[in-house]
Amino acid sequence: MTYLAHTAHAQFAALCLALIGWTLTAMAPGLVQWRVWEVPGSEAVTSGVAWVGVWRACFNSHAHVSEGLRSMFCRSIRLTESFTPPEIAAGQVLMLLSLLVGLAGNAAGVYAMRMAYFGKAKASAVCRGFIGTGALVLLAALLSSVPLIWNLNSVVANRTIDFPEEFRLPKAPRAQRAGCGIAVGLVGSVLMAVSGLVFCSYRPGRDPRLRAGDREEVSFDGTDNPAFQSHERL
Repeated sequence: MTYLAHTAHAQFAALCLALIGWTLTAMAPGLVQWRVWEVPGSEAVTSGVAWVGVWRACFNSHAHVSEGLRSMFCRSIRLTESFTPPEIAAGQVLMLLSLLVGLAGNAAGVYAMRMAYFGKAKASAVCRGFIGTGALVLLAALLSSVPLIWNLNSVVANRTIDFPEEFRLPKAPRAQRAGCGIAVGLVGSVLMAVSGLVFCSYRPGRDPRLRAGDREEVSFDGTDNPAFQSHERL
């Protein structure tokens, strides 16, 4: 088997980036602060701020609680609801697919790294493993970046959502801005994209342990042996 550990240091760093990026991407759908709505003057949204994520919409309210206290009011956003905008529906589907593809890419990266560092396979197999890992991680980054950029564009354009009455939210905010959910997801996507490019750029090198040996080669016919040459003259 081929010694390739010295050629895979960059890919080891890329695997660490992929794991961090995948973790951040997994955190993003759970955050409700994708789109931050400013809704002043609402009787229900006494805090004046509401958060819209890919799975639910929430706001803090002082209504219906004791004086000086507040409670968080949340309602789920389902994929099949008629009011669900396409960018949020895309986030529910594509973010989940990104997590599955990214998990497969990280698993493939660990296996390929094991082959490279422990000499478990030929150079061609390690190369294919790294390129396959890079392709999966790049696909995961693409899948997650589509809904993230789409929702960011909706924030910039100040697009509205026609929420039902039970959400207690106005149909349009006074203003809105991107929340930490989009920021966390974009950072994760960028890290996975960089990791995928590093994996795909892998090229196996020469085993450094063979270089010294190449300079000390001895011919098997004994012609380099002085004792053999002296006996030959006799």
